[in-house]
Amino acid sequence: MSKILIRGAQVLGGEAQDVLIDGELIEAVGSGLSAEGAQVIEAGGQVLLPGLVDLHTHLREPGREDSETVLTGTQAAASGGYTAVFAMANTFPVADTAGVVEQVYRLGREHGYCDVQPIGAVTVGLEGKKLAELGAMHESAAGVTVFSDDGKCVHDAVIMRRALEYVKAFGGVVAQHAQEPRLTEGAQMNEGIVSAELGLGGWPAVAEESVIARDVLLAEHVGSRVHICHLSTAGSVEIVRWAKSRGIDVTAEVTPHHLLLTDEMVRTYNPVYKVNPPLRTERDVMALREALADGTIDIVATDHAPHPHEDKDCEWAAAAMGMVGLETALSVVQQTMVETGLLDWAGVADRMSVKPAQIGRAAGHGRPISAGEPANLTLLDSAYRGEVDPAGFASRSRNTPYEGRELPGRVTHTFLRGRATVVDGKLA
Repeated sequence: MSKILIRGAQVLGGEAQDVLIDGELIEAVGSGLSAEGAQVIEAGGQVLLPGLVDLHTHLREPGREDSETVLTGTQAAASGGYTAVFAMANTFPVADTAGVVEQVYRLGREHGYCDVQPIGAVTVGLEGKKLAELGAMHESAAGVTVFSDDGKCVHDAVIMRRALEYVKAFGGVVAQHAQEPRLTEGAQMNEGIVSAELGLGGWPAVAEESVIARDVLLAEHVGSRVHICHLSTAGSVEIVRWAKSRGIDVTAEVTPHHLLLTDEMVRTYNPVYKVNPPLRTERDVMALREALADGTIDIVATDHAPHPHEDKDCEWAAAAMGMVGLETALSVVQQTMVETGLLDWAGVADRMSVKPAQIGRAAGHGRPISAGEPANLTLLDSAYRGEVDPAGFASRSRNTPYEGRELPGRVTHTFLRGRATVVDGKLA
């Protein structure tokens, strides 16, 4: 059935309205719309948002299909309310050529439960020594516009400058993993009171902040766009706020886990809390929330980083860094931002759909919920409360820091261009 009527949903958390989908488009939005010939979804009390867009997802394919695949990763994304994800380049082989990004793009088109836009590497092999085929990746069928060596920092200032100059020609953006490598050698967690008490190598805030300061100045000098991945410290917030006040074209993201969790979690020595950048202090968490609310931080991005069981179920020092996050992101944002009064649902739509789509040039996503627009939509039961059970995840990996924790909200339906990918909380 090509027609679907979503009846009585709170559009962007506002008044209850009906939304009629016909094929790939929204046909009408209003009250008392006719259900003739349409499948009806009773959505009273639920919140309707534009489909979420994640600018920072690790799908692991090709090369680490034991952790995740394009299929399972996009199933996880759809379960979390996402209709588009940007796939990071640290695959095996690295996505540093037109051939590899086209492979990821093709896998997304063939198997994806959401749109998959590959991110191209900035440097060959993520080694930070030589620019990758930026132009060729942009001109490929994948149409790459975002480039990142995420997992590694583009630490050479000259290479970073050249990358910013190169992507400026076609309106691209460099997404920087801000981490001065020399300052984080042997680092295991945030540098502070907890690291000192536990005797673990500290990861200083300045390692992130110094690279951000350098890169916003380079972006200003070149006149190009720079995006800061997974910003995590109060100091980084102040640098980005200063850069924006100067008119520098910088955007920044925060992960859900950096909005909720602190370095106190590391006292458990549970490697599920080992992540890059590390969990920071309560002061940092509060600064990040306020910055997301006031727009200094532009978007929420998951940094969904799946790992097989054996890479996390080991001693802390040997464990891989990263957490899965696609299926819990909206719930964490509801708890930290909506239920605290820092954002309303329209603000959530802006930070998790509209702006990430704009930064990544994701056509058809992050659009208004109005007649004539693509039917990329997410329906959320915000009144739901439940414990996180990773056994029910669509992701191939289970490395979530929220196991057993009660979180609010549950995605009941996700629509990709009018096609239901999630129905009643289950994959279609």
